[in-house]
Amino acid sequence: MQPTGQHLIAGAPSRQGTATFAAADPATGAELSPTYVDATTDEIERAMTAAATAARALRANSDGRAALLDAVARRLEELGDDLIAGAAAETGLPLPRFVNERGRTAGQLRMFAELLRQPRESIRTHDAGKPDLRRGRIALGPVVVFGASNFPLAFSVAGGDTAAALAAGCPVVVKGHPHHPATSERVGAAITAAVAEVDLPPGAFSLLHGRGHEVGSALVQHPLARAVAFTGSFEGGRALQQLANARAEPIPVFAEMGSVNPLFLLPTAVRERGANLAKGLADSIVLGVGQFCTNPGLVFVHADAPAADTFCEALQQAITAAPVGTTLHAGIAAAYEDKLRVRQELAGVTRHGGPPADTPSRATPTVLLTDAATFAAQPMLADEVFGPCSTVVRCSSADELLRLAETLPGQLTAGVHAEPADHELAARLLPILEDKAGRLVFNGYPTGVEVCAAMQHGGPWPATTDARFTSVGSAAIERFLRPVCYQDWPAALLPPEHA
Repeated sequence: MQPTGQHLIAGAPSRQGTATFAAADPATGAELSPTYVDATTDEIERAMTAAATAARALRANSDGRAALLDAVARRLEELGDDLIAGAAAETGLPLPRFVNERGRTAGQLRMFAELLRQPRESIRTHDAGKPDLRRGRIALGPVVVFGASNFPLAFSVAGGDTAAALAAGCPVVVKGHPHHPATSERVGAAITAAVAEVDLPPGAFSLLHGRGHEVGSALVQHPLARAVAFTGSFEGGRALQQLANARAEPIPVFAEMGSVNPLFLLPTAVRERGANLAKGLADSIVLGVGQFCTNPGLVFVHADAPAADTFCEALQQAITAAPVGTTLHAGIAAAYEDKLRVRQELAGVTRHGGPPADTPSRATPTVLLTDAATFAAQPMLADEVFGPCSTVVRCSSADELLRLAETLPGQLTAGVHAEPADHELAARLLPILEDKAGRLVFNGYPTGVEVCAAMQHGGPWPATTDARFTSVGSAAIERFLRPVCYQDWPAALLPPEHA
């Protein structure tokens, strides 16, 4: 289908606004068609009202929800090359990346469909002379989902948040990301058609566009919204949480807000395989132009001077040789260079890599080298630099490395590279990292998130707003379910899964 520049509200196109905006080709800055408009107050009201109207019927129809998720996955695949080419034009990301991302998106939709088809039983207590208690879970209600810029398929309109919410029985109103609106519209049209195909209420899904913060803020504050799902910056996630908490009826915000994903390289590992570590780390840093929330942005190296020198030199060479990439939009590249410029001016920090890119939307792979004392004295070095960069901190002792680990804020991931001779230090490090991160990686790199039941993609603040939940894997459905206990209800009146 060809995008039309319209919102999709409960199965119907709409375009009431007047102020237009458009996506731009990140590589050239050229404006792309069609133009889009911010959703109006009336359009927001219609979308939220339709979602609330659909909520109970959607909640009661698990078979229909499973069929919907399968239908969305099939229709995404049927969009073919148009979807892939359009997404690449709006983001500057390569075509093969989107082929893989579409596969992941369809796969997670089908994963939730299969989850719904598995037997589900309530927890029951029925002792003689005591009440018959059955504990189940029901959908929260309408969920506002924000599309993410860095994963226009897997974390956007039909991404993991939408799939999990629909699987739970929650209608979804998506605020599309303004830097890939045509991709959002294509995917939104596929979901809209799938809703009609399986005969679910049209209010089960709506897609609204908006360039600034106004549309998203209005959706979060709307009294019919029951939860929010967001993937993006710390500033954005915190702002949404504050809006949700300020409501007359506060609602949960499940925000994944990024991370520096620290890696700890222990002495024997650096000595025995420093060159391989440098190559693997460089590949992980530059993957996707560093625009993954799991990018390894901070590395602690504890090793003797010769081994540490060899590793740092190999990493510098690998990063300098890496190609300059195109970021999702010019604002990311500008913020990236601004943050690097501030850091390289700090005493005790040196910058390594190619020269800064002189073209908008381009980002040069970079490594910042420093020592433990400088890192401890400069808190900004623990903050995320969104792009192909990592800060390497050399530690002179195990105690110094452990002390710095204790100072880190919450993370999505943390990792350790160690050989058997390093296991004693790794064992001391492990409980510290358990307190800091949701996923702990051993002898690997954090980029690449497996979509499965065991995955935990979420960590302590400020990585996410609630470390008890994940935004990836089948457990992501738990965010959108609320426990209910049924006491002494006759089986004929109970929902089928609790009877």
